Amino acid sequence: MDVFVYGTLVQTQTAAAVLDEFEYRGPATVSGLHRVEGRYPTLAPGGSTSGRLLHTPEIDALDRYEGVESALYVRCTLPFEGDETGDTVECYLGDPTPLDAPAEWPGDGTFEERARRYCRSERVLVRRE
Repeated sequence: MDVFVYGTLVQTQTAAAVLDEFEYRGPATVSGLHRVEGRYPTLAPGGSTSGRLLHTPEIDALDRYEGVESALYVRCTLPFEGDETGDTVECYLGDPTPLDAPAEWPGDGTFEERARRYCRSERVLVRRE
């Protein structure tokens, strides 16, 4: 599985501490979300963010590292820009409230609902560099 990483996981030593099996597949940019700093980095609506594509079969380990079970981050599936094969990439988005991050997600509902809705409606895409 490919994951767009933009924070601590862009560093090989961090990824190696979390994952037994992984490889980087080059730089990438997500369009429609920009990086904001809080307790941990996260993404917020608008702009773009540079990062890396990380490939690993260990998605459960990444979910634990990102705090998905405790709703600190949610994992969203994003399409690749211009990709006609239907390939997708996963991306972790942090809830700005517990992260003390200066970000607002439009709409009603839980953070997860608002983040997923925004990514779909605004056509947030990942571009391989």
